[in-house]
Amino acid sequence: MATSPHHDTGSTGKKRTTLLWLTAGVMLVTFLYLSVRTFIVFSAGYSPLDRFFSVLLLLAEAFVLLHGMAYFTNVLRVLRNPPPPIKPYEEIELSGIPPVAIVVAAYKEPLEVVEQNLICFRNLTYPNKHIYLLDDTRYELDAAGKLTAYRASLDAICRKVGVNLFRRNWHGAKAGIINDFLWFLEGHPLEGSHLEKHQRHSLPGTEKYIAIFDAAMNPLPDFVEPLVEALEKDERLGFVQTPQYYTNFEDNPVAHAAGMQQVIFYEFICEGKSSQDAMFCCGTNVMFRRSALVDVGGLDETSVTEDFATSIKLHLKGWHSLYLNRISSFGMGPNDLGGYFKQQFRWSLGTVGMLREIICRFVEAPRALPMVKWLEYGISSTYYFVGWVFLIMFVCPLIYIFFGVPAFFAHPWLFLLVFAPYLTLTMLAFLVTLAERNYRMREIFVALVLTQLTFPVYIKATSQAVVGIKGGFGITPKAGSTALPLKTLWPHILSITAAVAALAWGANRIYYGDGPVEALVVNMFWAAYQGTLLCSIFWFNRPSAS
Repeated sequence: MATSPHHDTGSTGKKRTTLLWLTAGVMLVTFLYLSVRTFIVFSAGYSPLDRFFSVLLLLAEAFVLLHGMAYFTNVLRVLRNPPPPIKPYEEIELSGIPPVAIVVAAYKEPLEVVEQNLICFRNLTYPNKHIYLLDDTRYELDAAGKLTAYRASLDAICRKVGVNLFRRNWHGAKAGIINDFLWFLEGHPLEGSHLEKHQRHSLPGTEKYIAIFDAAMNPLPDFVEPLVEALEKDERLGFVQTPQYYTNFEDNPVAHAAGMQQVIFYEFICEGKSSQDAMFCCGTNVMFRRSALVDVGGLDETSVTEDFATSIKLHLKGWHSLYLNRISSFGMGPNDLGGYFKQQFRWSLGTVGMLREIICRFVEAPRALPMVKWLEYGISSTYYFVGWVFLIMFVCPLIYIFFGVPAFFAHPWLFLLVFAPYLTLTMLAFLVTLAERNYRMREIFVALVLTQLTFPVYIKATSQAVVGIKGGFGITPKAGSTALPLKTLWPHILSITAAVAALAWGANRIYYGDGPVEALVVNMFWAAYQGTLLCSIFWFNRPSAS
C-alpha cells in the first residue's frame, strides 16, 4: 500500500491532463450508454415479464452509472484543483498549543491492544495532550464476577502508563460514553460518571479539541500537530478526518482486501468530498472542535454509524469539515470474513438507515445545505444498495439462459457495441486513477471482488435499514482468525450452483439449436465470470496465521 500521493513529485502536468481526458471520456460514455439502454427499454414492445426484468436491470445499471459518475466527478475535482502538499512535521506552524483530549472508547478490548494503544498516545509529540481511556465494559452484567480481574488489569495499565480512566453507567455504546465524557468536561457529569486521574499535569475540562480513536487504531507520534494547525486557522472548522491504515494486510487476505477498499475511499473520494466541504466523520483518527460537538448535542446516539449521522448535524449547523490525506494512524483490519462481514453489516445498516432522515431534511429545508452537499450525502447513504445491484446483474443472465427473458439479451450486439466498451473504459479509468497514486491494479481488483462477495450482508442490512430496524452496535473482533462454517456461506454456494447449472443448460440449448448461439455464449460467459468470482469466497474464508 502507498502513502499519501502528495509526497510524490512524479505526477506531471501531462499525466494529470491525460487522466482528466480519460475521466471526462468515461463520463461521456456513461451518459451515452444510459441513454441507449433507457431508449431500448421503453421503446421496444416487451411482454410484462420482459419489461419487469428489463426495468430492474436498467435500475441496477443506473445505480452503477450514478455512483461511477460520482466517483469520477470527485476525481475531476481533485485533478483540476489538487489539495496543497502535506507539510513535513518540521514546517508545521502553531501559534499556540491548545489542550487536546486524546480519547479512546474500549469495550472488553484485549488488554494487550489497550496497552499498546495507550503507549502510542503517550508517545505523541504534542506537549499539551490529555489522554483518556473510556472504559465502556458492561460490568453490571457480570453476575459471575469474571470481569473483576479484567477491570483491575485496566486500572493497573492506566496507572502504569499514566492515562486518565473514565467510566459511567452504560447506555448508547460508543457514542453514549463519548457524550457522557463530553458532558463531564463541560462540568455537567451524568449520574454514575467517574474519572480516575492518573496523568499528571492534565486539567480535565480545559480541552479545546477532542481526538477520537478506535481501540485498534494507534496514532503516529506527530498525529496531533497538523490537525490542530488546521483547526486553529478556521474557527468554523468542526472536525478534521484522517485515513485509516491496516498493518495486518501483508499476511491476511481479508485485511488486505479490506485495506484496499479503504484506499479506494480515502483517496479521490474523500479528497473530492473535502474540496466541497462535504467530508463526513469516519469514527476514528478524527479530531473535533469541542464547541462544535457541544453545539449539536454531542454524537448522534440514534444510529450505529454515529459518525456519519453527527456529520450531517454539524454541516446543517454551519460547521465545516476537512479531510487531511496523511497516514497518521495504523491499526488492525478484520482478521477473517466473520469480522469483516460484521463490520460491513454495521456500516451499511447505519449509513442506509440515515437515508430517510437525509430525504426528510432535504424536503423540509432544501436550502439548508448547498445542493452538492445533499448529493454527496445521498450518494454515500445509498452506496450499500450495491448488494442488490450485484444480485440483479448476476441473476438476469441466468434467467435469460433458462427462460429467454429479458428478450433484449437475445441481441449480443448491444453488449459488444455498447456495454463492453463502457465497462472496459470505466474499469481502465478507475484502475489508472488509483495506479497514479501508486496502488497496484491487482490489489484494487481483489478489493472489488471482496465487495461483491459481501452482497448477502449488504442485502440483509439495507433491507433492515429500509424498514427501520436499527440494530445494535457491535465491535469488530481484533484478535484471532477463524473460518466461517459452510452453512453460513449458503448464499454464495447457492449462487455458484445456479451459475454452473446455467452453464450446463446453456450448453444444452446450443447443442440442440434452441436459441441464438451468440446470445447464449455472451450470457454464459457472464455467468461463468460471476461464478468464478464467487468461488473466491473459499480463498478468503481461510484462518490466518497472524
